[in-house]
Parts: sequence; C-alpha cells; structure tokens
Amino acid sequence: MSRLRDKYLNEVRPKLMKDNQYRSIMQVPRLTKITVNMGVGEATQNAKTLEAAIQDMTQITGQKPMVTRARMSISNFKLRQGNAIGCAVTLRRDRMYEFLDRLVNVAMPRIRDFRGVSEKSFDGRGNYSLGLKEQLVFPEIDYDKIDKIRGMTVSITTTARTDDEARQLLSELGMPFRK
Repeated sequence: MSRLRDKYLNEVRPKLMKDNQYRSIMQVPRLTKITVNMGVGEATQNAKTLEAAIQDMTQITGQKPMVTRARMSISNFKLRQGNAIGCAVTLRRDRMYEFLDRLVNVAMPRIRDFRGVSEKSFDGRGNYSLGLKEQLVFPEIDYDKIDKIRGMTVSITTTARTDDEARQLLSELGMPFRK
C-alpha cells in the first residue's frame, strides 16, 4: 500500500469525519482518479514528437498512455479529424496515490518560484485541475534526453460534493495551496 493511501485511511479520513460530522465512512470525500494529459500540437507534422511525449508520460506516471486524436478538422491549425494530437493517462488506486505523492512532495518543490497552487482551480463539483509548464520537474525525466519541453494538465477527481470539502481533503493530503 502506498504511503499517501495509508495516510488517508489512518489520519485524513478520521479527521474529515470528525470535522464535518459525517455519519458514515462512505460520506467522507476520497480520490477516485487522476488524469494526466499532454497535448502535442507538433505531432501533425512530426510523429516522433508524439513518441517522445508518450515515453516521457510513461516514465512520469508508470503507465502507458493512450493516444488522443482530433475530433474534428480545423483548417487553420492544419488539423484533420483522427490525427494524433496528444496523450493521456488515467490513474486509479495505488498508482494514483503514488503519483500524487510524487507530485506534491517531489515535483512541485522543484518548480521555479513556486509559492503554492491556486485555490481557484476547482470546478464547482469538488474536482481540481492544475497545469505544469514543463515535464522536467519530475525526477524520472533526464534533462539531457528530452527533445522539447512540454506542459501537461493534471486533473484530480474526488467524490466531494463541494469545493470546500475537496479543498480540505487535498490540503490534508499535502497539496500546497497558496495562502
């Protein structure tokens, strides 16, 4: 069992249950999945950039990503329907907790001028999204072997009903929110 999941079960869940006066353990908010998405716009001209992005994403998440394809053609972007334009990974259970642990405790402190993540990135239903400008913040990526710096979005899906419940859950799990 991962360290963060153990912390959730033994510390966070009882604290949330006491603070919010939940009657059942099933009412306590929990993480359901983390989705990591990397858009690769240059993949329409050069297929090797998509392969490099897939390799980076596999190293970061520990799971092989699926290739995302364009839903419709857009002539201004020289994009045709069905073209490969990115990759995405959905993490659940232990891999999800391992990734969140590495994101919060290893990757985020390595971001230049990092002062915490915004509290305004909740969607109104208890889910949180954040963007990373470069994949180099993860220690698994070797600086000398990358061809281009790519950003990614990380979406954390919870069972919380409100943003306040989700904010409390994520802050208890160690998410560094801006003061």
